[in-house]
Amino acid sequence: MTESLPALTPLGFDEATLERFADLVVGFAANVQRGQIVAIGAELGKEAMVRALAASAYRHGARFVDVSYFDMHVKRARIEYADDDSLDFVPPWYGQRLLQLSDAHAARIGLTGPAAPGLLDDLDPRRAGRDHLPALKEAGDVVDRRTTNWTAIPCPTAGWARLVHPELPDDEALRTLAQQILHVCRMDEDDPAAAWRARSEQLVAAAARVTERRFDALHFAGPGTDLTVGLLPSSRFLAARFETVDGVVHMPNVPTEEIFSAPDPRRAEGVVRATKPLVVGGSILRGLEVEFRDGAVTRIDAEENADVLRAWVARDKGAARLGEVALVDREGRIGAQETVFFDTLLDENAASHIALGSAYSITAGDADRDRLNRSAIHVDFMIGSDDVTVTGLDHDGDRVAVLSGGVWQV
Repeated sequence: MTESLPALTPLGFDEATLERFADLVVGFAANVQRGQIVAIGAELGKEAMVRALAASAYRHGARFVDVSYFDMHVKRARIEYADDDSLDFVPPWYGQRLLQLSDAHAARIGLTGPAAPGLLDDLDPRRAGRDHLPALKEAGDVVDRRTTNWTAIPCPTAGWARLVHPELPDDEALRTLAQQILHVCRMDEDDPAAAWRARSEQLVAAAARVTERRFDALHFAGPGTDLTVGLLPSSRFLAARFETVDGVVHMPNVPTEEIFSAPDPRRAEGVVRATKPLVVGGSILRGLEVEFRDGAVTRIDAEENADVLRAWVARDKGAARLGEVALVDREGRIGAQETVFFDTLLDENAASHIALGSAYSITAGDADRDRLNRSAIHVDFMIGSDDVTVTGLDHDGDRVAVLSGGVWQV
C-alpha cells in the first residue's frame, strides 16, 4: 500500500509547513508581543497565508488581528475608467489607520509577491503610474518612528508561479516557487530562527565595516553602468535587524540579505542599468536604464512600461532623487537560485540596489537628518550582479574595493 502524501495548501506546501512558516514570521521576524494588535496586509488570493498568520498571532498572545486586503482588479478598474485628475487621490483614512497602528505600537506583517501579475499590462502606463496604492506616503514616517515591529514576507500564489516559471505546468510551477521561497527563507533548516540570527550577525558585521570606512561616495561599474552615489558625512550602513523604541527586535524582511544606507540626494552622477526587471504598482519594467545629473534623474528608458516609472518620479520633488543605496553579497540564498522573481522583496535581496524617493532617517546621524531625501514614493531597483563592481571613494580621492564578484573586499 502506498503511503499518502500530505495535502497541499493553495500556497504549494502542506499545512504543517504553513503553520511552521507562520510561527517563524510571527514569533521571530515580526516578534509579536503578548497583548499587541497585529495588522496583516495582503492582496486577495493570499487568504491561506493570512489565516495561518492570524492563528499564529493569537497563539502568541495577540490582542487583536486586523486584516486588510487589497484587490488589484479594483485597482485596474480605477485606472481604466476613473477621471484622470482623481487617480492620485488616496482617502485620508488609509494613512490615518497606519498612523493609529503606530500610536498603538502594533505589530505589522505584509505579504509580497504578485497575485495577479500582468493585470495592468494593457492599460495606459501613464495613468497606471498615477495610482500608487496600496503604497502609502505615511509608511516611511512610521518606519522612522520605530513604534511598530514589522516584517514583510513572500507568499506564493498560482499567478505568481506562472510568471516566474512559465515553462512548467501550473501545479509544478506553484510547487517549485513554494520550495524556492521556503529555501530562501531558510525554512529547510532544523531551526530557521537560529539560521537567521547567524546570517544577521554576518550582515551587521559587514554593515559596521563599510560604515567604519566613512566613504564619501560609492561607484558602481558594470555592463551599461557607470554610476557614482554620494554619501552624507553621517551615513551609516545598517542590516535589516531593527529594534523598536520599546526594545522589540524584529526583522523587517524575511528573507533579508542586504546592508543599506542613506545617500546624499544632491550627489548622484552617471548612468545605471537595472540588472533585473522590477514591478512598480503592478506593472513590470524590463530593460530599465536611468541617468542622473546633480543628484536628479534626467532620463528614464526601458523596454517596457518606462512611462510608469516616469509618472512615479514626477510625483514630487524628491521622487527624482535617491533615498537609499544597498549592497548585497553573494552569500545569500536568493541570487543562487538564478531566478527572476518579479518581486522587489526577493529580487532586491539578490542584488545591490538603489531606491528613488524617500530615505529612512535611521540611516543617518542627527546632523544630516534635514539633508535626507523626502518623497511620497520609495521605489527600489536592482543594479548589482557578479559583473558589477562597487568601489568606495575616500574624501581624499583614494579608491577602495568594496564588492567584487559579489564578495566583500572591505
